[in-house]
Amino acid sequence: MGETRQRAQGAATVSGIARHGRLKRHNPFFSIIKMIASAMAVVLVSGACVAAITISQFEQSIDTVQLVGAIEGPPPALSSFEGCFYILVVGSDRCESDDGCAGRGSANLNDVNILLHVSEDQSNIVAVSFPRDLVVPIPSCPKENGKGNNSAMSARPINEALYYGGLPCVALTVEKLTGLKIPFAGLITFNGVVNMSTAIGGVTVCTTGPVIDKYAGINLPSAGEHELAGASALAFLRSRHGVGDGSDLGRISSQQVFMSSLVRKLTSEGALNDPVALFGLAQVATQSMQLSESLKNVTTLVSMASVLKDIDLNKITFVQYPGTTGQDGVYAGKVAPIKATAEALFAKIRSDELFTLQAGNTGRGSVLSPDVTAAPEEPATPGASAAPQAPVTPGAEETPAVTEAELLSGVLGQTAADHTCSKANN
Repeated sequence: MGETRQRAQGAATVSGIARHGRLKRHNPFFSIIKMIASAMAVVLVSGACVAAITISQFEQSIDTVQLVGAIEGPPPALSSFEGCFYILVVGSDRCESDDGCAGRGSANLNDVNILLHVSEDQSNIVAVSFPRDLVVPIPSCPKENGKGNNSAMSARPINEALYYGGLPCVALTVEKLTGLKIPFAGLITFNGVVNMSTAIGGVTVCTTGPVIDKYAGINLPSAGEHELAGASALAFLRSRHGVGDGSDLGRISSQQVFMSSLVRKLTSEGALNDPVALFGLAQVATQSMQLSESLKNVTTLVSMASVLKDIDLNKITFVQYPGTTGQDGVYAGKVAPIKATAEALFAKIRSDELFTLQAGNTGRGSVLSPDVTAAPEEPATPGASAAPQAPVTPGAEETPAVTEAELLSGVLGQTAADHTCSKANN
């Protein structure tokens, strides 16, 4: 082998132009490979630069606001958000039409208020919906123009908090009501809901009969399944006269029909496993959103969303803040809190303990679908019995027993695994 190499080198010397400088023959095949590799490197580096610029421009374009008392830390690495966290999602009913919105004027109210809690081990999610008509104390909030504070009020509908002090005031009001510190919050407008539902590709909802509400602009003429996207999705989510008993409480349970179906779609189609898809959804969402400064970094948004991908649908629970109608005084025509039940609910959330809901107790605006049976729960999920323990070897550490979830009486809601239908108000 050595002789063959030497002979080959000698032959190369004969064909050289200068005796003192041997020229190496170029194999055309390897030259082409090197050209392709160089081109690929340029494309990859350029693509990374473009992506970085795009993300930077995207982050700079986000409308942000500082929450009161917020402490910011470094953003997490992609798909590595750790531990428990809370996010407040607020929907504004501000008119965005150049022609005005009949019956709504120029008021900017928080039409939807949902507090999302992800457990410390990220195996459970609870989403609490607060009725917009819920009468609560509104604390002293900084004015949006930065000039002083608004006075505290002892009993006002929660949907006025946005009007008095913007997203930070809504967060402060929910903190005072629940005893939880909220580090993350986002405000989405009507246009944002329309754009998001379209980007997702629509959501399938089931109704028990015709859902018709001229005030919200929804007209579903028959019972059964309906594919909703864009303006029709927004109209469905806003409808209160077309579902349940026509109250805000009925609307919340109807909204949970939509939200549970949305979660099932996102998990079944794999969008939550695809960072590119998540980034695309984040772009669409934030075009019509205001975010707390703590959510401005795109990796924070994507890493939070990716937490959902591995959670069992039985462990994603939508509940209503406990309340009732038909009371007098400051609660007349509004929703009065059921304080003992609410405290039991938030005690569980604060201590990160599992709980379960009474089967079928979904609320005034929804019922379990008669055509679909929810998937059976596995051990250690809310409401399931504790898993059997293996024999303990003498001297070895004992495995902690699995805590059985407690039934929270009087709390209404459903899991994402429960297939439900909106109850038509007819």
